Amino acid sequence: MKKRYIIFLMLTVIVYSNSAKAQLVYKDVAQIFFNNCTSCHHTGGGTPMPLMNFSQTSSFAASILYHVQEGHMPPWSPDTTYSRFMDERTITLSEKNDILSWVNSGALAGDTTLAPAAPLYTSQYKLLGTPTITLQMPTFSSNAGSTDSYVCFSIPTGLSQDRVLRAYEIIPGNPEIVHHVIVNVDTTGTVPNDLSGQCFNAPGEIGIGGYAPGAAPIIFPGEFPLKAGILIPGGSNIILQLHYPPNTLGMIDSTKIRMYFYPLNETGIRPVYNSAPLQNWGLNIPANTVTAFTDVYPNSGTMQAPISMFAAFPHSHKVCKSIVNYAYSGTDTIQLVRINDWDFMWQGYYTYPKLMKIPAGYKLFSKHVYDNTTNNPNNPNSPPALVIAGTSTLNEMLFDAYLWLEYQTGDELIDVEELLSNDPLLNPLSVNEIAYTRGINAFIYPNPAPDKLRIYL
Repeated sequence: MKKRYIIFLMLTVIVYSNSAKAQLVYKDVAQIFFNNCTSCHHTGGGTPMPLMNFSQTSSFAASILYHVQEGHMPPWSPDTTYSRFMDERTITLSEKNDILSWVNSGALAGDTTLAPAAPLYTSQYKLLGTPTITLQMPTFSSNAGSTDSYVCFSIPTGLSQDRVLRAYEIIPGNPEIVHHVIVNVDTTGTVPNDLSGQCFNAPGEIGIGGYAPGAAPIIFPGEFPLKAGILIPGGSNIILQLHYPPNTLGMIDSTKIRMYFYPLNETGIRPVYNSAPLQNWGLNIPANTVTAFTDVYPNSGTMQAPISMFAAFPHSHKVCKSIVNYAYSGTDTIQLVRINDWDFMWQGYYTYPKLMKIPAGYKLFSKHVYDNTTNNPNNPNSPPALVIAGTSTLNEMLFDAYLWLEYQTGDELIDVEELLSNDPLLNPLSVNEIAYTRGINAFIYPNPAPDKLRIYL
């Protein structure tokens, strides 16, 4: 009898626990949304679904249920069991279950006054301080009717001499229609605008990165043990290639880029390079097939000198289903990035917490799997049709890029995440801002200063 009572008591506890879980109210899940969603899901954040309070969040309950259940939100493509990156947009299994339980129980309000305070988004900028230059494209009316439009704006930098770029931030003028921005440097300063809608391949000799919804600004550490940046020659133009999706015809945009340069004559800066070593332009994907394509770098032999990977940018279009990149030598592999469920709508540069050393004697490898069947909900063709390599969204690409440096001893020990967590461009706690009456902002770093300091103007 005693044993039965204990079993009954245990069952009661389990039922009660599940019941309590099913009765979560808004205050129990609000912080999950604030921590993981509202950086994009707030008014002006680039999405039509603000989630800043109970009324807003509960009104999108059905959509939240679908996207969280399917793993679409938060949007983070790289497999965290394969390699890790900074600023990962992920939620724990417990957080996911709490959201699903709350929605399935009717998205109950409870006492909303007990919910934590919502974060304040008072600025559209993530980088602090005043940029060296801000370049903005003219106001443009999207020309994307029934198909995607790619336009390229060529904007003079006004730089009279070479400068080294330490950080930049792209601010879409209309986040609802700017799918992505690719930034290149025209070192000749002569490339004209191309507003035809067919500027699929952004011109320019130097690539410096880009923007996609939810992407963080690009910032390179600026203090020991790693001071790095991209050289921008004087007299250059910045090329902004913008992708506007279908059915945005007539919607207005005026995107800009805020650029932070090192002071003139700064020494000890290590060059950062942006290149796409893994490319395959021989893609031919018949209708109703699932096909894999690969590429290796170098095509023959192995890498002659070691490099340090800073960030990865795998890229494909809508027929792609999965991507994997790694370096290898014999049976040894260095895992770089793996995406098990590719989503064209969410992509960007993924920054490693520590520099990733690729030794001499290794090769880089990429494999993309393409699902050109009706089982692929992202397939742009219905019924499926032949897809070949190309820069149009209706074509496909295997184009995997990296931000990298020439290797120096000890690079793999450099904690990039720690350096940037204390960077004055990102962390207001590490910056002492002084607003002078003449309107200039000065930044003293580090603060407090042990024996030396820098004053940024």
